[in-house]
Parts: sequence; C-alpha cells; structure tokens
Amino acid sequence: MEAVFQKRKRWAREAPLHLMMVPGIVLLLIFSYGPMIGIIMAFQRFNPIKGFFKSQWIGFDNFQFILQIPDVRQVVWNTVFIAFMKIAAGLIVPVILALLLNELKSRYMKRSIQTIIYLPYFLSWVLLAGILIDILSPAGGIVNQFLGLFGAQPVFFLGNEKIFPYLLVVTNVWKDAGFGTIIYLAALTGIDPTLYEAAIMDGANRWKQTWHVTLPGITPIVMLLTVLSLGSILNAGFDQVYNLYNPLVYSTGDIIDTMVYRMGLIDTQYSLAAAVGLFKSVVSVVLIMVSYKLADKYAGYRVL
Repeated sequence: MEAVFQKRKRWAREAPLHLMMVPGIVLLLIFSYGPMIGIIMAFQRFNPIKGFFKSQWIGFDNFQFILQIPDVRQVVWNTVFIAFMKIAAGLIVPVILALLLNELKSRYMKRSIQTIIYLPYFLSWVLLAGILIDILSPAGGIVNQFLGLFGAQPVFFLGNEKIFPYLLVVTNVWKDAGFGTIIYLAALTGIDPTLYEAAIMDGANRWKQTWHVTLPGITPIVMLLTVLSLGSILNAGFDQVYNLYNPLVYSTGDIIDTMVYRMGLIDTQYSLAAAVGLFKSVVSVVLIMVSYKLADKYAGYRVL
C-alpha cells in the first residue's frame, strides 16, 4: 500500500513535467515522423498526380540507377572529405583557443575576446555567405584589394575548385569555433588546481603545465566529442555549401545534400532524390550507433 501511495505521489509531482513535453512531442510527430512516409518514393517511379500509393513500384531500381551516375562517387568523396576536414579543424582550433584564453589574466579581456569569437555562431549562413562573397569578390573584395598591394592578380576564391573545399573548412571554423571554445573552457574549470600547484613545486613552467596537466585534464571531453562527431561524417553542411557554391566548383564542392536538393526540387526527380537521401540516412544511423559504442568504450559516455 505504501509503494502504491509513493508511486501516485511521484506521478502527481512529475505530471506537469510530462505535460510540458506534449507540445514538443506533437511537433516531433508532425514534422519529423509524419514526413517519413515519403521514404516509399525511393522505391517508386513517383508521380505527384498519382501520389504515394498509386505510383509505380520499381523496387531498388532507383538505387541501381544512382550507382551508375558518374558524379555520385565524386559527390560522396566530396562529402566525406569536407566533413572530415571540418570535424578535425573543429576539434583542434577550439582546443587551441581555449588554452590561449585560459592563459589570459584579465577577466575583461578574456570575456571580450570570447564574445567576439562566439558572435558568428549566432549568424545564419545566408547572412555570412553574403558577407564572405563581398569580402572575397575578385572585383573590389577587401582580400583581393590587399593582395593587389603586393602586385598579385585577383583571385576568384569562390570559383576556384581547388580552393573551395578548404574555404568551406576555414569559414566553418570561423563560425563555430567560439561554441567549441566554451565547451573546452568549461572542461578546463574542472581540472583540480592542486595539480598545477604540484607541477609548480616540481619546477614545471607554463608550457609543461599545459602539456602534462591541462591537456590530460581535457582529454576525456576531446575524445567524447571526437567519437560523437563521427555520426555526422556525411553532413558536410548544406546551408553553408548551398549559399557559397556555384557550378564552377561542383567537382569539389558538391555534396550529397546539395545533390539531393537539385535532383528533387530543381530537376523534380523526386524518387532519385529520396533514394539518395535514404541511403545517406541509413549510413548516418549506422555511424551514429558506432560513435556511441566508441564513446561508451573510450570515454565512458552513455545515453541511458
């Protein structure tokens, strides 16, 4: 009887919290799970007039056709390469920035710099792309004006297929590094100060303290973020690429998401676009499962 009373009391206490979740769950069902019915387009020769249930069923023909498209392998390579470079740079640069900020003694200077590098994170790629296009323009862009002072010819950065992938990585780091820096600064606050005191007693300078105390102290969070980022290896950033790329850089800048966009919404090849999107989703789910297994094994992180 006492157990039943405690269970009812707990339910009465937690009921408002569950009710607060209802709107979010409803929106999730409508906008995330409801549209999943469109997956069947990947196995059909979809006709918008006939709809999902009357279009011709063709099985895996769309997937076979996609594998025969010459550009598919290049698009997959572009996606993996750009995403991997973003993940690597997105882990290294924030760690360096956090270590440098941690060495500043002035709290005002530290917060000011942190705010400046964090600001781009709040801006959309639509706005940032417009800024970058103006800055990198071969006709009047501030970067080319600076290069012109040394007698260099204007460079069309956004139209150069060799430069474009690395430009995506650099601009993505510029936008997101501030957020990662906050994570690592928070991890730095969890390091036991007595470890630094012991290091000083042993004659360690600031560099040795960083190498033997600071870096080992944040290694678990670095490992955790690294393995969790593996799940996004096929997400090279649609918003960024779409707002910056053009036909001149398709050979190195076109990714799976932009390919799906062009095939589905521009060329109206809905079934092929659905097949590519489904393939990407299945691979991403597998990678996420692997990343969580690795996070549990090497960083002790568990969702449940």
